Amino acid sequence: MDEPRGTDPTNLGNPIAARRALPEEWCGDHFAAPLGSSTSGRLRFINGAHRVVIRADAHVRGLYRARFGDRMPTIWVHGGAVTIRYPQVAACDWLNCRSERPAEVALNALIPWDVEVRGGASRFVADLRGLRGGASNVAIPRPAGVAARLCVGGGATLLKFDDRRIGAAGGELDLRDRDYDGAIGRYDVAVTGGANNLSIDKQRGWKEGVDLDREGE
Repeated sequence: MDEPRGTDPTNLGNPIAARRALPEEWCGDHFAAPLGSSTSGRLRFINGAHRVVIRADAHVRGLYRARFGDRMPTIWVHGGAVTIRYPQVAACDWLNCRSERPAEVALNALIPWDVEVRGGASRFVADLRGLRGGASNVAIPRPAGVAARLCVGGGATLLKFDDRRIGAAGGELDLRDRDYDGAIGRYDVAVTGGANNLSIDKQRGWKEGVDLDREGE
């Protein structure tokens, strides 16, 4: 794992010099990283994601560009991998911060991306329609008692929705929990370009906001 945001890879003890030498990585309240030789990208939230909007943008010149709200995370970039770690907060604080400005992360739409969220999510939106192709090797675990809906256009193979398994299906699919329509807090997942090896499962005993990965400290 490389250095956190704001550090110069040639001078690890001087973050101010890093901002002068690499102005593209930090500008005001925006953060970015060059694409370099990366042919794919990976975005990881390792301690939860609250009020975050992710989108794919063909106008992003580098690997990614981001602007964060009131809670500033720590960011590491290594090759094509962008790791974001927010300070640990209680789940009730996530749900009550409705006035907080959302974080915005724009990904380079010209390369494929893996997106991983550990530690729970609240008011999290990922609009990846700008990426090429469908969804492959996607796992979405959710706490027990949280309703979900999955809509897939373009067909699906190796699909698992809780206890339901679908080997192959053409056309459109619309799967949902029985209590989805009346639920206030719920997961709504839509895949427009087909899906392969996708699962949405309830995880018993999962506590939102738990620090599951202390990598990068």
